[in-house]
Amino acid sequence: MMKTGRHFNIVERIATRLKLKQLRLLVAIAENASILHAATSLNISQPAATKLLKDLEEDFGVKLFERSNRGAIPTKYGEALTRHGKLILSQISQAAQELDDLAEGTGGRVVVGTLLAASAHLLPAAVEMLRKERPNVSIVIKEGTNDLLIPALLTGDIDIVVGRLPEIRFRKDVLQEPLFEEQVSIIARKEHPLTQMHKIRHADLLDWDWILPPRETTMRRQLEEEFLKMELSPPVDGVESVSLLTNKRIISRTDMLTVLPYHVIAEDVERGTLVSLPFKFKTVRGPVGISYRRNATLSPAAAAFADKLREIALLIQQETI
Repeated sequence: MMKTGRHFNIVERIATRLKLKQLRLLVAIAENASILHAATSLNISQPAATKLLKDLEEDFGVKLFERSNRGAIPTKYGEALTRHGKLILSQISQAAQELDDLAEGTGGRVVVGTLLAASAHLLPAAVEMLRKERPNVSIVIKEGTNDLLIPALLTGDIDIVVGRLPEIRFRKDVLQEPLFEEQVSIIARKEHPLTQMHKIRHADLLDWDWILPPRETTMRRQLEEEFLKMELSPPVDGVESVSLLTNKRIISRTDMLTVLPYHVIAEDVERGTLVSLPFKFKTVRGPVGISYRRNATLSPAAAAFADKLREIALLIQQETI
């Protein structure tokens, strides 16, 4: 398709006039919805920030923010430039980190997004192993669900995401590396009445309150689909939570049920504080793995961490951890 002269003008202006200070300001305004707060975060005056933004809008010939009672709200042009600006700043940060890695040998920083499936053994063991080899590396761990972590991955706020691999809606922008298939179990306290049953049916599970993962998670969708295929209504969440500590505490004190990857609670089952009920799902399963930005290069620290995740995943498969 023929590109317009306007397109070439914008490309030329970006290549010759765009400054990192302007990009930082643009991202800060979008995050704070305020020129004043953005200026404060960058340690510049509000008039200086206003002039930088005005120069940017004049250079591109578009309005980047609208003023409203909600603050400074990005226009469609502002949203597009902010999205790319965050990636550019992230890449610059990674370049600086890589130089530090090369200079220090064992330094660097890696930001890891994690889901529940990775939080029990895989992630802690990989952290321990990496820190032994690279004691100066800094590891930042952000916990959440894929609907929060993957967008942060795409903007460069997170280097890699570890846990249940997201479904196809993210696949064109994300590279996925499966590590192992997780076994999902229904968990209850050891005194739960269902522990006395030798065979549990789907219908038996509907007599109890549940702690369930959020509706936007793959595990929740698979759980609901399995019950629907049995022509049963899915369990209703009395509590919706992805907090492992909170969920285990509630389960141990009540007759509520929850669904968790087995290796997440294996030690609790071995100690006898929790029980994995004698029930096997037909469709609630999925690979645990690593998600990366497609066409992006990992920093040396992030690449080393990914290697440790692969090593630990192999041990988990061999049931030696």
